Amino acid sequence: MKFSIGGSLKLAFRPWVEGLENIPAEGPAILASNHLSFSDSFFLPAVLDRKVTFIAKAEYFTSPGVKGKLTAAFFKGVGQLPVDRSGARGAGEAAIKSGIDVIERGELFGIYPEGTRSPDGRLYRGKPGGLARVALATGAPVIPVAMIDTEKIQPPGKVVPKLMRPGIRIGKPLDFSRYHGMDGDRFILRSVTDEVMYEIMKLSGQEYVDIYATAAKRQIADAEKAAKGDKPEGKTG
Repeated sequence: MKFSIGGSLKLAFRPWVEGLENIPAEGPAILASNHLSFSDSFFLPAVLDRKVTFIAKAEYFTSPGVKGKLTAAFFKGVGQLPVDRSGARGAGEAAIKSGIDVIERGELFGIYPEGTRSPDGRLYRGKPGGLARVALATGAPVIPVAMIDTEKIQPPGKVVPKLMRPGIRIGKPLDFSRYHGMDGDRFILRSVTDEVMYEIMKLSGQEYVDIYATAAKRQIADAEKAAKGDKPEGKTG
């Protein structure tokens, strides 16, 4: 199913790719990408010969009815792995374990260090949990990836994508083996994450914002409420 979906995407959207030679022909690696659109998890696997496993919320796999079954089949077909995200800490640990399992099988694990889609096309601070912990626990190389213009194809809230060419830039593998086993050191986790985000920024050309995307989304929501005359969440008076 992966190849039929990938072939259809390549035929319809004709994505351009730079740096395919940086993807190993075999063996484990972590693909760390910026996150602009829901479709990022489909375009990247579509241009690769190897399977890439991403983490997806479990609800995509458990929705009832015919639509739910079709959605679950689609996500499984493109290499999405269900993770129960009820409870932030439990979700993080489950995602890390799943990532380590993928790497130990000698496969490619895809992850978005920002933790969520960018609300405005800029690149936000990477979260130091999943990416760095999987990398340091396994010793797998981290390959930075930049998705280009995918937010224009399918902006948040839009179901029907716009036909245009997205781009994908794949950087050279980063070796963090010098920190192997130090996944409990928060300063090392921060350093590894920041190094990866810097490489993604160079590949994507995005403006970098040194706050988390989740915080930016709250700020945007509060600003929109204020513009409408409502009070921001958590504020009274």
